Amino acid sequence: MKVVTIIGSGLIGRSWALVFISGGISVKIYDKQPGLASSALSSIRQQMSELEQKDMLRGEMSASEQLSLLSACDDLKTAVEGAFFIQECVFEDLEVKQKVFLDVEGLVGSDVILSSSTSCLMPSLVFSKVQQQSRCLVAHPVNPPYLVRLVELVPHPLTSTSVMDTAQALMSQVGQVAVRLSRELDGFALNRIQMAVIAESWRLVQDGVISVKDVDLVMSEGLGMRYAFIGPMETMHLNAPQGLGDYMRRYGPGIQRVLSSFGPTPDFTGDQAKDIVKEMCALVPPEQLSTRTERRDQLLSRLAQIKKEN
Repeated sequence: MKVVTIIGSGLIGRSWALVFISGGISVKIYDKQPGLASSALSSIRQQMSELEQKDMLRGEMSASEQLSLLSACDDLKTAVEGAFFIQECVFEDLEVKQKVFLDVEGLVGSDVILSSSTSCLMPSLVFSKVQQQSRCLVAHPVNPPYLVRLVELVPHPLTSTSVMDTAQALMSQVGQVAVRLSRELDGFALNRIQMAVIAESWRLVQDGVISVKDVDLVMSEGLGMRYAFIGPMETMHLNAPQGLGDYMRRYGPGIQRVLSSFGPTPDFTGDQAKDIVKEMCALVPPEQLSTRTERRDQLLSRLAQIKKEN
């Protein structure tokens, strides 16, 4: 595990670079647009300096030591040379991603792992033009990856177990927490769970049951307090004297009853949606988004430290 190549120098590509160098991995960033990879390096240097000043830096090395592991390339062949792991981070366009992996496969050996950061495209589609599909997988990070450490590893139908093992070992080495899906599934795991929460939250606001502010409080001051440390399965397990089986005997029928009352998937873009968007923007005006994002990142960093200590 010596060199990782990141293809795409946008937000996710830069975030992956920060993650990998924090774990002592050498990183080469490539972007097909001349100058963008070098520009990304400048952005990363500034971000690393800010992280160090705020005591939010990950890893055992100083910012300068980590940055020494980072380089930029405008030539794809040079970028992938010597890499054992390729992390694609271009925008969510299936044809663009397919072209990237078609080009990369012609430049690397058969033992190099090909990984996509896609959040919504199925691996079987992303890697459909790759000849050796056993070395392909999706490594889907959570935004912002540097502060939220979960990574979903989603296999192509032909991905080998050894490739999944190597990807999981790499993520562990750089401080990420990997979860492995046994097969590809639309939305993967994280977004399927997240979308279920989004849908019911939207329905409750749309139906006038609760405000945007209060539905967020249900999560941030209620469910989220537990979910930051234990998930829904263990939450149920701990909430009954005899564990999960006891919980379901007590509450299973009620859960089924409530679930049967859920309405259809909401319309997220129609006229009713405009009222919800307006309510959210009144709480956090667009001009305050950067300030709120900075606050979120600082709180996530503090929470990550608490989790690490416990």
